[in-house]
Amino acid sequence: MLTERSSRRELEVQDRLIDELIGICRGVIADDNVDEREAIFLGQWIENHRDIANRWPVNVLYARITEMLKDGVLSKDEQGELLRTLQELTGESSTYQEPNRSTTLPINRPAPDIEFAGKTFCLTGQFVFGSKIECEETVAELGGMVDQAPTQDTDYLVIGEVCSPEWEHTSFGKSIEVAVEMQSQGHDIKILSEEHWVDCM
Repeated sequence: MLTERSSRRELEVQDRLIDELIGICRGVIADDNVDEREAIFLGQWIENHRDIANRWPVNVLYARITEMLKDGVLSKDEQGELLRTLQELTGESSTYQEPNRSTTLPINRPAPDIEFAGKTFCLTGQFVFGSKIECEETVAELGGMVDQAPTQDTDYLVIGEVCSPEWEHTSFGKSIEVAVEMQSQGHDIKILSEEHWVDCM
């Protein structure tokens, strides 16, 4: 009981640190630029919070920053790549000025072909296409099934364009974290944007 409580408390602290990092990333990209000093700061911040360095999306960001800075210089190309990574992580970019965009960081690239008949979908976030019920009904009309959370039977996780107020973090929630973890363990779940999902109907 005590270890369960301490584990839950540790996860809560880690979740708050991830939220703090997302806020820092938003501040870094506010001017649509990431310089070497900012990249070093982000890397050092993660180093100082090692307990979350292996959690998604921190592990992705840390690996990219470490790789980019291993020669001690952040080139213009690397600055642009890091800016795009931070935009994908936070759901913000100069293209999308609307607030509350979902993360695009874990989306499979290139976007895979989607089969609906006999396939299982999990929908997370808020959809521009329609309400969650309307989206689930559309999947069913196309011959698919819907899981409420990612499972071993889930073929596709579809991320709605807009963040859900129910998500653990500002730009992503537990379903996305679970799907990314499943992928890292070799499960063939595909993570899709709402836009690609709609285009494949």
